[in-house]
Amino acid sequence: MSAEANQALVQRFFEAQAKGDLDALDEIMTPDFVDRSLLPSEDPDREGYKRSVAEDHAAFSNLRYIIEDQVAKDDKVVSRITIRRVHDRGEFVGIAPTGEEYEATGIVIHRIVGGKIAEEWSEGSGILELTRRRLEQEIRERERVEQEFSVARRIQQASLPKTLPVLEGWEIAPHYRPAREVGGDFYDVLELEDGQFGLVVGDATGKGVPAALVMATTCGMLRAAANSSNSPGEVLERVNEALSARIPPSMFVTCFYAVLDPESGRLLYANAGHDLPYLRRGGGDAEELRARGMPLGLMPGMSYEEGDNYLREGDSVLFYSDGLVEARNPHREMFGFPRLRILIAGHNKERSLANFLMEELWSFTGEGWEQEDDITLLTLERSPTSS
Repeated sequence: MSAEANQALVQRFFEAQAKGDLDALDEIMTPDFVDRSLLPSEDPDREGYKRSVAEDHAAFSNLRYIIEDQVAKDDKVVSRITIRRVHDRGEFVGIAPTGEEYEATGIVIHRIVGGKIAEEWSEGSGILELTRRRLEQEIRERERVEQEFSVARRIQQASLPKTLPVLEGWEIAPHYRPAREVGGDFYDVLELEDGQFGLVVGDATGKGVPAALVMATTCGMLRAAANSSNSPGEVLERVNEALSARIPPSMFVTCFYAVLDPESGRLLYANAGHDLPYLRRGGGDAEELRARGMPLGLMPGMSYEEGDNYLREGDSVLFYSDGLVEARNPHREMFGFPRLRILIAGHNKERSLANFLMEELWSFTGEGWEQEDDITLLTLERSPTSS
């Protein structure tokens, strides 16, 4: 065969691979075809070659073999090629479809015998191996991220209370639903002097280990400051001063801290930039617990306004994180504060408020909702039977 005919044969060979046309490949290869560029663990014969092409098409779409340059001499054809493919169909070397396009380049040599291809080999470790190495690098990166998430979850879970104190005449119920990507949500109930209790809900900005470390640090600081003062505003001031000197400038913590006197029902509170809790009266009205203050850790020297209210029998308070109100439905609409307020006011107490709100959230977001942020709910209710 002429050099031109050999080049045309190799071009047909690449076209068949791009199309996944195994019959055409079978026709072009000699019975004793050998692929010299496969890994030792792979079959180098014609059946192994066709199998590798089929596996490529099971994992990738839009395969293109671009011949950048080609030279033929005697029974050999040397091709410099670029291969592009989109990983969107199935797993490849253990990694799920990424939807990304991959590109590999290389030089491939074919030996022609009797108008058919008898051998193929490539320079270095082979074109397929170049793509494999890139995908394996992605696998290692994903494993590293998953390990970071695992560490962050353990830090976060260790910082949350294992049990909550029991208050006669009161009910305290937490609901914590973490997202896959670990955030910085936290809550706590602290036993203070004189029979009082501190209630905390907060959120450290960011994801992963940094957010988990900041939330754990904040929890420790809050517990230490709360033991030395029953003033919520003073506690937040102390924590803010300590955090401002210890966390990166790009990070901060929102936090709502309240002190409950179970005997009188007085709730004294301060807010560091957190979403406002709702107080639901027994009659069904819902009002915000307002107090002004900057998030913790942004800048030193901040003061925190205090507010107070009294909970009567049947009254309840919902503390929550922004993962609830910022959840979106398929139309990208947010669950939102107005909806939350209406639901709290209309809650009939046949179910717990947390379960009721989560059911409403799932109804709003619809099936297939992918939770983007942690959701934390902490409810405090004064029992109707308390004296």
